[in-house]
Amino acid sequence: MRQRPKRDVAQEITNLIINTIEAGTLPWRRPWKKTGMGGAPLRAAGVPYTGINRLYLWAVADHYGYGSRYWMTWRQAIELGGQVRKGETAEPSIYFNSTKKTAIDHATGEESSKTIRFMRAYSVFNASQIDGLPPHFYPNPVPEAPPTPSQKAAAIERFFAPIPADIRLGGDRAFYSPGADYIQLPHPNVFNTEDGFVATKAHELGHWSGHASRLAREFGKRFGDKAYAFEELVAEQVSARICYELGLPADLHESHASYVSHWLEILKADKTAIITAAAKADQAFNHLAAYSGYQSEPVEDEGEEADETAPVPACA
Repeated sequence: MRQRPKRDVAQEITNLIINTIEAGTLPWRRPWKKTGMGGAPLRAAGVPYTGINRLYLWAVADHYGYGSRYWMTWRQAIELGGQVRKGETAEPSIYFNSTKKTAIDHATGEESSKTIRFMRAYSVFNASQIDGLPPHFYPNPVPEAPPTPSQKAAAIERFFAPIPADIRLGGDRAFYSPGADYIQLPHPNVFNTEDGFVATKAHELGHWSGHASRLAREFGKRFGDKAYAFEELVAEQVSARICYELGLPADLHESHASYVSHWLEILKADKTAIITAAAKADQAFNHLAAYSGYQSEPVEDEGEEADETAPVPACA
């Protein structure tokens, strides 16, 4: 019997992200609401996806025009009273696990063990591909009223005020100095909007989170002369996540747009790069949010799922 070739899930995910960027859309930029059709992807139980699953499934929903935020396995759809429509195609949702491997040194007879991490995937469908689910799995066509500026201002203050970053105002450049550990921003009144100032500050705080005394984020050994561009990719996703959580516009700042070509080079050269970037951005956001105790939609560890269908092996 002829075996079907294994799916290269990491490459599939990277290909979609590359195609989305080349079409002029950054898939982590979300200038719309957290609810209804614009919300981040959720598991069947309402728990948000994190890391690359959040980024990838959101991009897939955009690509195919899926309206629902919810994703689930074929088995979960059945258990909820639904039925995946004939001909619908599933998407991979990945998770990481580990196993221990024991080796024997034939010269000494000594045993040693090492932990091996691996990536696996299982198949999920969007609720828009499924008939008969309870009503809340489908998008509400009535949009929420937009928040008033005062509501946004209060949310901005609550999130940013407790972060103990050294932020200096003045000049015409926005940057983070890792050596001196401070952020330089132009004065708020030179920005077109207050939201633009906040988005730029969020980007630089993304960099700030990676300092050696905090998350100690380094990419030099892996990405060489593209390491700085990769760090920008992480910070850009952090800014987009903060803007999404606070309900702010999330336009790409023109000073960061020059990195898009570098990001494409990185993603095309390394199929796991976007997975790493999404995970690091999640880690950075959580670090910044912890200062204020900000709670987004509840999340759970993206480890092995207990009730999913049999996982599909993915090439590392």
